[in-house]
Amino acid sequence: MPDDFTFALTGIQSMKRILVVDVGGTNVKVCIAGRRAPLKIPSGASMTAARMAAAVREAIEGWKYDAVSIGYPGVVKDGRPAHEPHNLGGGWRRFNYEKAFGVPVKVINDAAMQALGAYEGGRMLFLGLGTGLGSAMVADGVLMPLELAHLPYRGDRTYEDYVGVRGLIRLGRRKWTSHVHAVVEILQAGLQAEYVVLGGGQTKKLKSMPRGVRVNDNRCAIRGGLRLWDSPANRKYRAG
Repeated sequence: MPDDFTFALTGIQSMKRILVVDVGGTNVKVCIAGRRAPLKIPSGASMTAARMAAAVREAIEGWKYDAVSIGYPGVVKDGRPAHEPHNLGGGWRRFNYEKAFGVPVKVINDAAMQALGAYEGGRMLFLGLGTGLGSAMVADGVLMPLELAHLPYRGDRTYEDYVGVRGLIRLGRRKWTSHVHAVVEILQAGLQAEYVVLGGGQTKKLKSMPRGVRVNDNRCAIRGGLRLWDSPANRKYRAG
């Protein structure tokens, strides 16, 4: 079992004040332990890494924090974005996050960060229904970020084309909900997950919930961001 992906399940023990930044295609959500609700900063296609950091610093002026966890909507390798995001502006790969925030920073895939916060043991598949489709799996305490969004689903369209926000707009709520049910069933069976957790803002648009599926709450990303710093020996999630 690769140690780089294991994490403590006994609760948050760290005394650090962790600022959690969850970057999405519609909003950047910012929170810190003790706050009931995250701040929301509009994002979109013009949101570059530099603009994100500047907007977050402005929004949290006066907050005290010792480290930052950033959930990034894309592949992360060696603690840095491996590719530019599909639904945002550019400049994310080479941006100096620690210089921008003035404290240690860990970057992890956004779905993986939410999965860390939602995990309750066993083999869990997390699917984030947002602007696109985020995905991650945690099996017996081992975090496995996934990239399922752009795999082919039907014809020349991908999973994200059907269950992301583009699919919701194109298909309407009823047909979109039907495809969400189908995709959950396919992926749960294929990955042999014991249970599935759904997250993301589009879960509120579902007309019915797939059987046995749990919806995460708004605190999952925060818990995941805290757990990221509370892993054994405070290790880095290299493929996060």
